[in-house]
Amino acid sequence: MSVPTVLEKILARKAQEVAERSARVSLAELENLARSADAPRGFAKALMDQAKKKQPAVIAEIKKASPSKGVIREHFVPADIARSYEKGGATCLSVLTDVDFFQGADDYLKQARAACKLPVIRKDFMIDPYQIVEARALGADCVLLIVSALDDVKMAELAAVAKSVGLDVLVEVHDGDELERALKTLDTKLVGVNNRNLHTFEVSLETTLDLLPRIPRDRLVITESGILNRADVELMEVSDVYSFLVGEAFMRAENPGTELQRLFFPERGLPVSGSTLD
Repeated sequence: MSVPTVLEKILARKAQEVAERSARVSLAELENLARSADAPRGFAKALMDQAKKKQPAVIAEIKKASPSKGVIREHFVPADIARSYEKGGATCLSVLTDVDFFQGADDYLKQARAACKLPVIRKDFMIDPYQIVEARALGADCVLLIVSALDDVKMAELAAVAKSVGLDVLVEVHDGDELERALKTLDTKLVGVNNRNLHTFEVSLETTLDLLPRIPRDRLVITESGILNRADVELMEVSDVYSFLVGEAFMRAENPGTELQRLFFPERGLPVSGSTLD
C-alpha cells in the first residue's frame, strides 16, 4: 500500500499516541467508560432520513486548523459553534480530535456534543481498536475509517469493533481503487468521497461524480471537500447527492451556522444576528 508522505507522518505519530494513551488508561477501563457513555444518537439514520426527503444532509465540521492551511479559525469555542450549526440546519457534526496536526482535542468533541442534540462523528486517523472504544467513551456516535490509511484486514477489524460498541462507520475513499476495497471489505451504509487528491491536495468535485455510478444505491454517498457555493451544492443535488461534509467554508465565516444556512437552505432567509454566534 503506497501512503502519501503527509499521511505517513500522521500515522506514525498516531501509533505513538495510541501507545502513550493506552499506557495511561487501559482498554478495559476505556470499555467501562464506553458502556456508561450517553446512548448513541443515530448518525447514519439522521443522514439517511434527511437525504431520503431530498433535503441537504449536512455534516458540519468543527476544525481549528489543518496541516496545509495552519490555523483556520482563531476564535474557537466548540460549544458555541455546535449550537450555531444546529440552528443553521446541520444534520450532524464532525469534530477533529487530532492534536498534533489539526490542533484538535477530545474535549472539543465532548463540549460540542453536550451543547446540542446532533449526532457527532469523531474525525481522526483511526488505526487501532483502542481509538474506536475511546471514541464511544468520549460520546461519539460515529467514527471515520480512511481507506488510504488502512489495509483491508485492519479496516474490517476496526469496523467490527465499532459495531460492537454501537458506533456507526463512515468510510472515506479518494479514488476508484479505494472505493472497490471499501465496498468489498465493509457493509457500512455511509460512503464518503473526499474530493481532495491526497498526493496533489487539489480539489475536484468530479471525483464524487466519477465514482457515483460505481456505488450501490443502498449506500449513502457523502461528498467531502470543495463545496464552496450554491452552484456546487446544486451540481451535487442534480446528481442525487444530498449528503455533504463541509468544514473550512463554515470555519472561515464569522457565523458558521449562518453560512451553513446561506449555502444549503437559502429559502429559509437569513437570521438577523446581533453577535458572531447567536
